[in-house]
Amino acid sequence: MKIKVVLYPSDEGFAVSAPSLLGCWSQGASREEALANIADAIREYLDAEVEQPDGAEVRQIEVTV
Repeated sequence: MKIKVVLYPSDEGFAVSAPSLLGCWSQGASREEALANIADAIREYLDAEVEQPDGAEVRQIEVTV
């Protein structure tokens, strides 16, 4: 799976976000560390179980871009 990320220079090194995954951010002292950290954050974000309200129907769809 490929997900676009955006690197931002910061006082501590680099901040990095995955804009398509709301709230998915990380950081690192170097670009390489920041990219490794966001990869971990993305895996955790996608693995998170979100409890659905009663009556909710979960479906999976394919979107062609």
